[in-house]
Formats: sequence, C-alpha cells, structure tokens
Amino acid sequence: MEPGEGPGSLSLHGDEEIIEVVELGPPGPDDLAEEMEDVDFEDEGAEEPDAEAWESEDDEGVEDGMEAQDDSEVTFSLHSASVFCVSLDPKTNTLAVTGGEDDKAFVWRVSDGELLFECSGHKDSVTCAGFSHDSVFVATGDMSGLVKVWRVDAKEEVWSFEVGDLEWMEWHPQAHVLLAGTADGNTWMWKIPSGDCKTFQGPACPATCGRILPDGKRAVVGYEDGTMRIWDLKQGTSLHVLKGQDGHQDPLTCVASNQDGSLIMTGSVDCHAKLVNSNTGKVVCVFKMESVTPKAPISEGEEAESNSVESLGFCNVMPLAAVGYLDGTLAIYDLSTQSLRHKCQHESGIVQLLWEESSAVVYTCSLDGAVRLWDARSGKMISEYRGHSAEILDFAVNKDASIVVTTSGDHQAKVFCVQRPDR
Repeated sequence: MEPGEGPGSLSLHGDEEIIEVVELGPPGPDDLAEEMEDVDFEDEGAEEPDAEAWESEDDEGVEDGMEAQDDSEVTFSLHSASVFCVSLDPKTNTLAVTGGEDDKAFVWRVSDGELLFECSGHKDSVTCAGFSHDSVFVATGDMSGLVKVWRVDAKEEVWSFEVGDLEWMEWHPQAHVLLAGTADGNTWMWKIPSGDCKTFQGPACPATCGRILPDGKRAVVGYEDGTMRIWDLKQGTSLHVLKGQDGHQDPLTCVASNQDGSLIMTGSVDCHAKLVNSNTGKVVCVFKMESVTPKAPISEGEEAESNSVESLGFCNVMPLAAVGYLDGTLAIYDLSTQSLRHKCQHESGIVQLLWEESSAVVYTCSLDGAVRLWDARSGKMISEYRGHSAEILDFAVNKDASIVVTTSGDHQAKVFCVQRPDR
C-alpha cells in the first residue's frame, strides 16, 4: 500500500514490534516504520495505545499542545485501536480504505468520513489495504495472512486466501493482480478474482518489503537477511540478486523505484540506502548518513544501529531522491551528483515519506503526530499539519496534492486540506 504506501505491514520479530508502512498507490507503495518499540513514544508526547483516550476530558494534561491543535477537515473515528494503514482509490481519490489493530478495515468517503462498507471477517490486525489501479477492487490483509478482496461498487467480498504471516501487499499498476510478501520468504501473486496463483520463493526469511516496477513485468523484493531480488513476474524467475557486499547488512525496510523503473532504491536497518540499476542489477551508489548529530552522546556504533532507513522515494520532476530515517532526518539526495543536497531535521522519527506527483515537494509523517511538507529544492519546510494525539502510522496524498489522509495510534484517521502558497 497506496502499498504500498504503499499501504502497511506489521510483523513480530522476537519481542520487537516492526511496523512497516507500505504505500499502496501508484509506484509508491513505500513503506513502514521499523523498531517502533525502540522509540520512546512518551517522549514524543504520545500515549500508550491502550491508554488512548477518546473523550477530551481524558486527554486533559496528557498531550498539551498536541491535542489542542487540529488542522484536519474530517476525522474518521470508527476504529477502536491503532490505525495502521490507509490508501486512496486511484481513480477518483474520493474513497479511503483504512485497516487497524482492531482487526477491522473500512472503506469510507474522504469528503465527509461517511462509511461506505466494512471489510469484515479479519481475525488479526489489518496491516495492508489498497485499491486496484482502476478502483474496482479493494484488498485487505491481516497479520496472520488472511487476504480478502472486495468489489467496491457491490460492497461485497469476491475472493479470499490465506498465506503465512503477511509482511506487505500491493496491487499491480495495470492489472487486477495482487502481490504479497510473507514471513516465510515467499512472494505470492494472484489474478483477481479468479485466484490463479504463482509464488516466488525467496530465502528462508521474511520478505520484508516489495514493489512492482512501473513496467508491470518485474517486481523488486527485499528480505530480512539483507538481500534484494528482482523477479520476472511472467517467468517466475529471479533476474538479479543483490547479496553480500552488494546487499544490505541488516533487514530491508523499504524499496522504491523511479518513474520509468530504471532505478531502484533500497533502505535498511543498517542505515544505508542503495541506488540500483534495475536492468543490470548493479549498485550505482550507496547513501550513508554518517554525519547525523545524535541527540544524546552515544557511541557511533549505537547511532548506526538505531538509525534505520524508514522510507524513501524518487522525485518525478527532478533527479532527486528522499530518504527518511528513524532519528528524524529527512535527507534529500541529488542523483546526478550522488551527493547530499539537504538535511531536514524532525524532532522525532520519520515513519513515511511521499513525493507529490508533479512537483519537488516531499511530505513526511512522524512519531510526533505531524505531517510536514518540504521544498526539496531549498530544503525548507513549507507547512505543518497537526491533529493527532499519537504517532502517525501511515498516510496517503491525493493526485493533485490537495488532500492528505493520515492514520494514527490515536485510533483515528484524519483528512487534511493542504494549502500551498504557490497555488
């Protein structure tokens, strides 16, 4: 999720909770915040999920400034626990689907928060949700691996399937084909609604993130062992494998591709982002965030371990890429010179970032509950939107970049109208 965006996926590794937010929209199903448990939410002014309060009197004195400011136009409040993922319907951008820790997914109208229908039947946290490219279908997937597809106009379930623990899920950009990665290392591909199925077997470790490339013929999948594979979807064969020095030293957290699919970027818990030529499978360059200033005096090793790459993406209109880190750094890299162009600092960890489709503006959401717009040319913040009383876990931007829909640990989804001075 948009898989993908985008839409998100959540999996348990030992006692660590990894939340991966995958944007499920058009090439953007980027991805999720990892090692959330390692971040002290209370320091960010957010409550523990169980302590989330609905009534304003319960919130008094807890959130202070966070609760006071609400820039949103619409609040969707039908979830009763953290809302993990959101996606907008690509065709009209008038519908949103959200999934949450309450084992529920809802399709609702963005204009007024009106419920269209509930995607019922899940028995575990819904961590992935997204619409097909033409908005005919919506897919929902829960942590235990139950995937369901619904026909939007009929509001009825048309297909379901159970796989291993689900890591991520994404629709094909041109066809009614669904791709999903699971904890056993497999990537599944189904035709919808017939259910014709193909699997791509990775290493014996979770397929932590994935993205179908814009040509619709290949997919890139990242794994927990640090490897990355580019798959031929038709043949079911692996075209390129990056491992060892070419791969990452730690689990991959997110993958993205540029508009024509010639370049792929991978992000990892190892703090590195790698730029890869998708046709040759060769690493073009490695972006390392060496110069991060730690907030507390900790050793370099510790900083490197904790500062994972949480989200990344390519600009469509300039040769720029953005990388968001767990320590709150948004790095804008110049692809033509392979150098750092700007560093935009957030007070708390970045969960996800998205570029506007037709400008050099990048959006971030973070653990402090705010959405921010940045001008990638100048590195300056354009605007900031607040309204959540807990961390934002996923968000989606509509096509003309006039609306942002967010989901949060405060049990709510919110719609923000984005005002831009240059419009």
